[in-house]
Amino acid sequence: METTYDVKVYKILTYKGARKTTYTVRWVVAGKRWREPFDTVALAEGFRSELIRATGKGEAFVIDTGLPVSHRSKSAAMTWYKFAVEYVDARWAQLGGNSRKNMAKTLTATTIALLRAKPTQFAPAAVRTALREWAFNTNRRPDAPQDVVAILRWVERNSLPVSAWEDPEKVDQVLRAIDTRLDGRQAAAWSRKRNRRILNVAMKYAVRRRILRTNPLPKGKESTAAVKTTNAVDKRSLLNPEQAAAILDWIRRRPRGGERLHAFFATLYYCGPRPEEAVAMRVEDVTLPEPDAADQWCELLFHTATPEVGKQWTDTGEIHEQRDLKGRAEGETRTVPGHPALTRILRQHIEDEQLKPGDLLFQGESGGILAGSVIRRAWRSARKAVLPPHLFESPTGRRVYDNRNTRLTKWLNDGIPPAQVAEWAGNSVAVLLATYARCVEGQLPDLKRRLEAAGDLPERPSAD
Repeated sequence: METTYDVKVYKILTYKGARKTTYTVRWVVAGKRWREPFDTVALAEGFRSELIRATGKGEAFVIDTGLPVSHRSKSAAMTWYKFAVEYVDARWAQLGGNSRKNMAKTLTATTIALLRAKPTQFAPAAVRTALREWAFNTNRRPDAPQDVVAILRWVERNSLPVSAWEDPEKVDQVLRAIDTRLDGRQAAAWSRKRNRRILNVAMKYAVRRRILRTNPLPKGKESTAAVKTTNAVDKRSLLNPEQAAAILDWIRRRPRGGERLHAFFATLYYCGPRPEEAVAMRVEDVTLPEPDAADQWCELLFHTATPEVGKQWTDTGEIHEQRDLKGRAEGETRTVPGHPALTRILRQHIEDEQLKPGDLLFQGESGGILAGSVIRRAWRSARKAVLPPHLFESPTGRRVYDNRNTRLTKWLNDGIPPAQVAEWAGNSVAVLLATYARCVEGQLPDLKRRLEAAGDLPERPSAD
């Protein structure tokens, strides 16, 4: 470790940018210039004061780091594994089940990339499971079995310090790890973007805790250049009315629970809720007209979502987690009109199942919440039975969620104002149009007539 006493500390440089003001501490060690930017003047002045005190005490500076020999940063004193565990515990109570699961997956890949050596005495799958399911799960970690504890102790001993993030090559290595699937292929764009977002939040936490001086991850265009994503729905995934009718009819005739599942999928198709919103509905959330009423439209009230996240990620130990509607304020609700065909289906369903107002509208065989595995299996079986092989292998209706996409697109194609569709869907107008605009079609002739009626430049008489 080569040191020097040749140190000069300059005034703080203030740069007022379009978005924020940056305060940069500048100093020179043995002729080498160093710069450290800070978001606030207080942080910059504090760091500059540390440098000046060190020079005043006659302390040597390390040439390779530009810092006083006594300045052993927190990042060098803390392993990445220890930091990751502390970070999970700090964030746990603020996150929902799916966010906890995604955080654990990202930190698992990052931690494995920041090991000093490969764990040859443990199977790679066992190391990943120990990290994902136990180390980065605040609720389960204290109850980890002995074989898992042994793996985690090895990981802690072999984890690089947080200061490894100060090496650009190591940063690139970690980013490659979180961008790559286990089979070596590149992960989907949305997965890569989500992983980087999760890691970016962790880095900001390290900066706030003064474990790292700056966020080492790429910024601006450099951070997103390799991750191109879109919210737009693939038009190929939409069902036409004949396909939807055939699939729903096959599900209705399904020997085991067909009528119950038919009512569930019909609700998705006619009203377009998210599946986790539909499974949370109670009988009292459906307003049915009188049987002899002229208007046979029903009305559905959505106020709760119960996504399926896995019992190890919820505080209750239940597979499903009860939450407010996605993207809406706490306690907010929305109502959606139901087609007369859905009115008949739901009325018959409630009568056949002998459901009471407080009961779940769509129940599993044991009376609990309808399981996602049952929903997906029934939908896949119906597609396979109804669609030709080439369509079954295509994106057409591949996901249960495509019922929602089909309905929202149909509303837009039928001329329902986007603001109204957004209200029924539980989206903002901006998100709705960004997601479904490419699927709107069949309105071009009418638009041409409107443009033609609006006129253009006045015709001028031709010169003879």
